[in-house]
Amino acid sequence: MKNLVIVESPTKAKTISKFLAKDFQVESSFGHIRDLPTDELGVDIDDNFEPEYVIPAKAKKRVKELSALAKGADLIYFATDEDREGEAISWHLAQIFKTPIGQTKRITFHEITEEAIKEALKNPRTINLAMVDSQQARRILDRLVGYKLSPFLWKKVARGLSAGRVQSVVVRLIVEREREIQNFQIEEYWEITGDWQTIRNNDFTAKLQKVNNKTLDKLAIKSEKEAKELKEKLELQDYYIAEAVKKEVKRNPSAPFTTSTLQQEANRRFNFSAKQTMLVAQKLYEGLEINGEAIGLITYMRTDSTTLSKKFLAEAADYLKAELGQTYLNVREFKTKSRGAQEAHEAIRPTSIIRTPASIKGSLNDQQFKLYQLIWQRALASQMSSAKLEATTIDINTQDDKYTFRTNGQVIKFDGFLKVYPTSTQDEILPLIKKGEKAKLIALKLAQKFTQPPARYSDASLVKILEEKGIGRPSTYAPTIATVIDRGYAERVENRRLKPTAIALVVNDLLVKHFSDIVDYDFTAKMEENLDEISEGQKKWQPIIKKFYEPFNKNLMAKEKELTKKEITEEETDAKCEKCGSPMVIKVGRFGKFLACSNYPKCKNTKKINGSEQVEEKAEPKKLAEKCPDCGANLVLRTGRYGEFKGCSNYPKCKYIKNEAAQDLGIKCPKCQAGDIVAKRSKKGLFYGCSNYPKCDFASWNKPLDQKCENCGYPLSEDKYGNIKCTNKDCQS
Repeated sequence: MKNLVIVESPTKAKTISKFLAKDFQVESSFGHIRDLPTDELGVDIDDNFEPEYVIPAKAKKRVKELSALAKGADLIYFATDEDREGEAISWHLAQIFKTPIGQTKRITFHEITEEAIKEALKNPRTINLAMVDSQQARRILDRLVGYKLSPFLWKKVARGLSAGRVQSVVVRLIVEREREIQNFQIEEYWEITGDWQTIRNNDFTAKLQKVNNKTLDKLAIKSEKEAKELKEKLELQDYYIAEAVKKEVKRNPSAPFTTSTLQQEANRRFNFSAKQTMLVAQKLYEGLEINGEAIGLITYMRTDSTTLSKKFLAEAADYLKAELGQTYLNVREFKTKSRGAQEAHEAIRPTSIIRTPASIKGSLNDQQFKLYQLIWQRALASQMSSAKLEATTIDINTQDDKYTFRTNGQVIKFDGFLKVYPTSTQDEILPLIKKGEKAKLIALKLAQKFTQPPARYSDASLVKILEEKGIGRPSTYAPTIATVIDRGYAERVENRRLKPTAIALVVNDLLVKHFSDIVDYDFTAKMEENLDEISEGQKKWQPIIKKFYEPFNKNLMAKEKELTKKEITEEETDAKCEKCGSPMVIKVGRFGKFLACSNYPKCKNTKKINGSEQVEEKAEPKKLAEKCPDCGANLVLRTGRYGEFKGCSNYPKCKYIKNEAAQDLGIKCPKCQAGDIVAKRSKKGLFYGCSNYPKCDFASWNKPLDQKCENCGYPLSEDKYGNIKCTNKDCQS
C-alpha cells in the first residue's frame, strides 16, 4: 500500500474512496481515538497541566488496526475535519503512529467532492499545533471544572449532579429566563380598532394610533371602563383621510447559513433540536447515495463564516440567468462578523447548485430533504436581487385631528429572492384612497389584551443568545444543550421549549453565589477569546489554564470547608409532621425539592411539593369499568414514578398490574433478525424489546427508528429529548 488516508467516519471514508485511485486506501478512525481517562482527573497539575491521554477500550481494536496499516504505508494523509477537533484527532493519530514527519501530510477540504479532494491532495500542509493546543486547552479546562466541581455538588447538594464550564452558563440562562417569567407582572390593556368605508364603498380596518398627535402607549388604555368611555367619544366624530403614503421598500436576502443560523432556522421552521440539525447536516456533508453514487451534498457544517467560494458564485450566477433571468441575479459578498478562526472558511451551501432539492428528493428521507432544501434555497437566495414591495400607510383622523387611526399594507411588486426562499411576507392590499377624502366609520371594536411574559428558550433563541454573548463556538452549541437536558437540568415542555428543573434552580443559585466566575457571561466569553488567540498562535495554553485554575481551586477548597449541605439544601417551614409532630423542612434531592421530617432518620416521612412549594395531596386513582382477572375488583388508573398504569383497586391485597399489549413498530430486531421490535411497559416505564423474548434479550429505552447506523447496521433510536443515537451499546459512532 502506498497511500493511507484517514478520516473520522465510515460514511466519509466510503464517499472519498470512490474519488481516489487504487493506490489510496481510505480508513476511518471512528472519531476520537485518545482522550482523558474517565476514572481520574488525567491532568498533571504539578507538571504544567500536562494531559495524561489514554486510548478508550472501545477504540483499542481500531487503533491497533490503523497502526498496522500506517506501518505499511509509504505516505499517510490525515484528512480529518478542518476545525480544532479535527486537527486534534490528526495529531493524536500521528502521536500514536510515530511515523516520520516526512511520511505524513495534513489535508483539508470544505466539501466532499472529487474536485475538492483532489485539490486538497495537491495542497497538503503540516498539522497545525496551535489549533491542537487550543482544543487541548478547552478539553483540560472543561475537565478541571467538571472533575473538581461535580464532586462538590455531590457532597453539598445531591449525588449524581454535574457542573461544566459552558454547561453551567447555559443552565444559568435557562434559570434566569424562568425567573423572569415567574416574576413577570401581567398588566391589562385595551385596544380600539375601527371598521371604515371609503367613498368608493371599499372596506378596511385601522387601529387607534395617536391621541393629540402623540403615539399611544401600549398600556395607555388600562381598563374596560376607560375603553368604553373613549369609544363613546370616538363614535361621535367625523373622520377624513389625513395621510395616504405609498413608498417602495426593499427586502434584502439573508447571508448563507452559518452553524448558528442553520440551527436557529431549522428549529423555527421544522422544530428540529440543535443536535438533530447537526446530525442530519453531518449526513448531508459526509455523503449519501444518489443514483447509486455516494455524493457529499453540502459543505462543512461547523462554521461561523458567511463567505462563498468564487466557484459557487459563478455556478449560482449561471443557474439564475438560465432559470430565472438576469433580473433575478445580484452577486453579493457577505462579510463574516465573528473571528472565524476556529471554523472552516466558507458558509454552509450545497456542493452543486445544479443538484436541486426536487432532483434528489427520492434519495433523501424527510428530515434530510427539508434541511437540504433549506440550505440550497438560502445559498441561492443570497445571490439574488432584493424583493421590492410597495408599502402603504393610511392615517384616518377626526376632524379636529385629536385622534388618529392607522393601517398599513404592502404589495409585492417584484419577488426577487423570495421566489426561491419564501418567508411570511404576503400581500396586504389596501383600497384606493386619496388624502383629504372622507372616511365613514362603520363600527368600533374593543379588545382586551394582557402583557405577556418572555417566552422560555427554544433551541433557536438559546443558540442566538449564546452566539451574541460569545459563549461557546459553533461546534459546542448542540452538544451543550443536549448535555443540559441529559444531566437533568432542563426539560422540554410545550413546543419543545426549555424549562429548568427544580434541581437546576438550586445548583445555579449555589454557583452564582459561590463560584461567580464559572457562570459569569463575560468571563466565559473572555475564555473563548483566549482559546481563539491560542489557535492563532498568539498565546500559549498553559498560562491561560494556570491563571484560571489557581483562584478557582483556592475558592473551591475554601467553600468545601465553609458550606454545609444543610444550609444549601434545607429550608425551614411552619408545617408539622403528622407522624411524629416534628417540624417539616424543604429538602433538595436529585429530582428537586420535597418536604421531609426534620427528625430523620428516626422519622422518614416525606411529601411531594409542587413548583409553588405547596404540598401536593395525593389524587384518588381513576376507577375503570375493566375488572381484575385475579380478584374481580375494578381496575384503576394509577400514576407511578414511570407514568400511568392499570392496576387492581384492591391493592395491596391484590397486586395485579395489567401488562398492556406490546405495540409492533414494524422494525426487525437487529440482534436476532427474526423477531420484531415492540413497545413494552415495565415497572420502570416504556421500553422497546424483541418480540422473541426470552429467546432474544434485545432491549432499549430509546425508540428505535427505521434508519440504520452507518457504522454497525443497528437501528438508530430517538430518546425522549429528540436526540438520535445508535441502539448498539458497543458501537463507536
